[in-house]
Amino acid sequence: MRYLIILLCFLYQCFGEGTVPDQVHLSFTGDMTEMAVVWNTFAEASQDVYYKKIGIGASSTAKGSSEAWVYGGITRYRHKATMTGLDYSSEYEYTIASRTFSFKTLSNNPQSYKVCVFGDLGYWHGNSTESIIKHGLAGDFDFIVHLGDIAYDLHTNNGQVGDSYLNVFEPLISKMPYMVIAGNHEDDYQNFTNYQKRFSVPDNGHNDNQFYSFDLGPVHWVGVSTENYGYYYSYGMDPVMTQYDWLKRDLTTANSNRAATPWIFTFQHRPFYCSNVNSAECQSFENRLVRTGWLDMPGLEPLFLQNSVDFGFWGHEHSYERFYPVADRTYWNDPNAYVNPKAPVYLISGSAGCHTPDAWFSDQPWPWSAARNNDYGWSIVTIANRTHVRVEQISIDKNEQTVDDFWVIKDEGYTHSGEMRRASSGTKFPAQKCHFKDVACQRSLKEINEEL
Repeated sequence: MRYLIILLCFLYQCFGEGTVPDQVHLSFTGDMTEMAVVWNTFAEASQDVYYKKIGIGASSTAKGSSEAWVYGGITRYRHKATMTGLDYSSEYEYTIASRTFSFKTLSNNPQSYKVCVFGDLGYWHGNSTESIIKHGLAGDFDFIVHLGDIAYDLHTNNGQVGDSYLNVFEPLISKMPYMVIAGNHEDDYQNFTNYQKRFSVPDNGHNDNQFYSFDLGPVHWVGVSTENYGYYYSYGMDPVMTQYDWLKRDLTTANSNRAATPWIFTFQHRPFYCSNVNSAECQSFENRLVRTGWLDMPGLEPLFLQNSVDFGFWGHEHSYERFYPVADRTYWNDPNAYVNPKAPVYLISGSAGCHTPDAWFSDQPWPWSAARNNDYGWSIVTIANRTHVRVEQISIDKNEQTVDDFWVIKDEGYTHSGEMRRASSGTKFPAQKCHFKDVACQRSLKEINEEL
């Protein structure tokens, strides 16, 4: 079937009209009375979006912008429009050229909703694809967060694998927001061109969709690029520092706004911690670099600790792993570890489906590893209210059984950075030791200890 889709796409691009909207998908803008829609054509076309409440009133027009981009000798035209003035809890239909789609908006400041979270999902080996689409169309979650490594790869076969992947998911992602972050497989040797051109995210002021944030109900969601670190030797230090400065401001603001938005969730690709042993990734320099920094390059963990990030979701490892609250390898695994956690709770959900064999783990897990599973699968994150969050891991190998299920609970106003201040009792925290030349590490520890 997938071979047929690619063949049809090729014939369509070469011999068809090419102006029919292709790969239609939605995304949040940061304003919950808006919805962005992005699509491609393979011939130049000026296209607007006509939208209205289903069965009610006249339609409105969202002016579409168009931009030509070339990859692998194929010219595509990226189109984007933003539907504005949307009412909450309402169903809309929208039409682009000859095609009509629909979506439903969330309630005003929703205190409860569900999110499908996964990473590392390929077109050819999309083990979870059918399950995710089925459950999404059934209304089992409200939007998607994809933790990087999209299609394997967006740029493969001159970008046609990316085209086909987005068309397979179009029935779902044309109906609900598809929020993404770049993984290492999004590097297409042209500074992530395929990723940059195919997706729209809330504006961060830097004309760069590799990092962004938005508020939804009780959660401040933050997408962070680990690939600025992983590819600094190709694209320089500027992306690292630009994101770091933005992230520091964003998290500081979010942390000061806990009364309105009590949770801070981050999502990114390469994890701070993991215990897979089928590759060297968990101990690789690039992964440690993201967490601790190196020389003048600042790591991300100090920012997460200083600003009491509650959850971090990651991909990259082709497995599922849940961690006890952990801060710089100091961990808490008591029976109530997830009640008022003393550090961020991290979770890897990178087993949606890819080209590699099953991941495997050492017989003895790292002490901060709480649950591990190498079945193909995906996660559902339920924001139950301002104080309770639930995570479930769905196994494709076990006929969609739930193979992990846990709650994180915290009191109103609780932040783990405050707990660390009380626990430190004048001692230095955490207990990391830095290489004497590692300026970034020393600076990070100084910032943490001054903050705590």
